Amino acid sequence: MTVLFIGLGAMGLPMARNLGRVRPDLIVFDADPRALEAASSAGLTASSGLDSLPSDLDTTVLMLPSTAIVERVLYGDGDAGPGLLDRLPRGGAVVDMGSSEPLSTARIAADAEAKGLRFVDAPVSGGVAKAVTGELAIMAGGTADDVARVRPLLDALGGHVVHVGPSGAGHAAKALNNLLSATNIAAAAEVLSAAARFGIRPETMLDVVNASTGRSQASEVKYPAEVLTGRFASGFRMDLMLKDLAIARSLTSGGGLDTPVTDAAFRVATDARPLAGEHPDHTELVRYYEDRNGVSLRAASAATHDDGQDDDRTETTR
Repeated sequence: MTVLFIGLGAMGLPMARNLGRVRPDLIVFDADPRALEAASSAGLTASSGLDSLPSDLDTTVLMLPSTAIVERVLYGDGDAGPGLLDRLPRGGAVVDMGSSEPLSTARIAADAEAKGLRFVDAPVSGGVAKAVTGELAIMAGGTADDVARVRPLLDALGGHVVHVGPSGAGHAAKALNNLLSATNIAAAAEVLSAAARFGIRPETMLDVVNASTGRSQASEVKYPAEVLTGRFASGFRMDLMLKDLAIARSLTSGGGLDTPVTDAAFRVATDARPLAGEHPDHTELVRYYEDRNGVSLRAASAATHDDGQDDDRTETTR
């Protein structure tokens, strides 16, 4: 049986390479010819289009940047003809591994079931580094049977796979995780700014935090690699982070919850975006605090590093 992987961005390509190691029948596709060329160079079998699907197609994996694109691929778009939901063989499975809106996901899952298809939302966390090593955290939404059906594929991509609930729950968990991640980045920037005013270097304060109870993935990974160095090139764009934060905020506000801390983080990220460049990395949220507070949050060896690496950044879904 054949597996089709659609979406070969900075996250998608290494994920497809890992999947190809256990599924030599893998076929990949991306609307960008450059992405297809990169996939071919990586030894993957690239499809020139989705007009003709393999008759033995078993599972379709989507790693796309937005709900709108997922819906266009699955439902079709005007003159482009029918979408995949109308063309996939009955009994097949669709796995959406991007960051989509949970309510849209639940609707797609119901439509897929009506057409005899299984649907699982399985977004990922861990960034490009974990995509390369196949150690992504994967949060899966769908029925237990459907998740079990695609679990071997997920295991090839992730080091930690959790079935979190029904259709849409995976995408909800991903958005909420990213809301907490952004909150940790903002909180760390405020703490390091206060430390700098007291004469404590950012790298010194991070040593304290990371050996203490205040540590987080932001302080342990993102600050040392991206902020202290002045690199700001994690591979995850701020615009995609804001998309995830908006999804998370719709979940908290729609549920009537009082969330002043994460509300503040969302507001800060929204205010920071107009001050950033054309394609800012999500870690550049820190620049907002540097500008507002007149402090540098870089290590001493990189305090003046600001080389405008936007051209090297690639859009991912995290």
